[in-house]
Amino acid sequence: MHTIRSWCRANAMLVISLLAAAATAFFVPPDSAYLGYYDLKTLSCLFSVLAVVGALRDLDIFSALSQRMVHTFSTVRGVCTALVIITMFGSMLLTNDTALLTFLPLGWFVLSVTGQEKHAALLFILQNCAANLCGMITPFGNPQNLYLFSYYGIPAGTFFSVMLPPFILSTVLILLCCLLFPKDRLTVPEAQVVVDRRRAAVYGGLFCLAVAMVLRLIPYGPGLAVIVLALWFLDRHALKSVDWGLLATFAAFFTFSGNLARMEPVRMLFVRLLSHGTMLISALTCQIISNVPAAILLSRFTQNARGLLVGVNIGGAGTLVASLASLITFREYTRRVPGGAKHFLILFSAISFAFLAVLLAAMSFLG
Repeated sequence: MHTIRSWCRANAMLVISLLAAAATAFFVPPDSAYLGYYDLKTLSCLFSVLAVVGALRDLDIFSALSQRMVHTFSTVRGVCTALVIITMFGSMLLTNDTALLTFLPLGWFVLSVTGQEKHAALLFILQNCAANLCGMITPFGNPQNLYLFSYYGIPAGTFFSVMLPPFILSTVLILLCCLLFPKDRLTVPEAQVVVDRRRAAVYGGLFCLAVAMVLRLIPYGPGLAVIVLALWFLDRHALKSVDWGLLATFAAFFTFSGNLARMEPVRMLFVRLLSHGTMLISALTCQIISNVPAAILLSRFTQNARGLLVGVNIGGAGTLVASLASLITFREYTRRVPGGAKHFLILFSAISFAFLAVLLAAMSFLG
């Protein structure tokens, strides 16, 4: 029983999504229409990106690149800013949760070996903001982007033009917050990491293939087959280490949102709410059910792709549950600082809600 409770706590969003899907199934019994709920392209592209990134992580390529960059800085502010920037760029390519799983441990390693653990909460929070808010600039940076990009068939040029203003503002806010770190000097150790360059080149090619699938440059079916076959022979661990819980969460919320869309009272309620401002309503919805399920749910009730896209991305700031990635950050911090949950939550809320308020005000002004 204890094991089950521990698993449920560790996979809270998956459990909630499955319960939500099961609850709606009582009102809309399973039938052939269920098959139309699932966006196979989104699931295939998400799986491909996660699998290839897992293979690259197995090579320690991210640690090698990060350590080389971090080693060039000599102050707490310089090192922490570098780590935040690494996470920022990592989220644009790796998805926000993968970037955090890759670079949060590196951040803790650097602070712990230099005796600067007291700055871990601020560093983790700014890395979290960087992953959530800077990953918005690419269709594959945040999972909800991957879904909306596919669901609405948004052209790549349109996507980038829509997301550029909130991305620039988010980046400026994050870099300004990095000034909160002191200029204390420190020595950053460099661990020896050997990277298999041949495999790195192959995996780099597979990552480009996954990106081409996302951008609709090649059909997702053949691309998925090539990636699975390649990793089956080169790195089966990468296939096993894919975040299957995230994929299952997507599938469960596809069921949940599809069923809700077939309930006329619910459909009319969301249509009325969204008529008052898609961006605002979607950002607020994220605060309760997180940005990925909010994107899947609200897409059933609006054709305002621009407002929904911006709303569910800036809505990743705010509460701890506004983004699945924030739960990862909280888990990683409390694992390392068992008694630090209260301090983390207070600081997280102050920074995250401030970001949300500024972004909502700015994007409302820009229209």
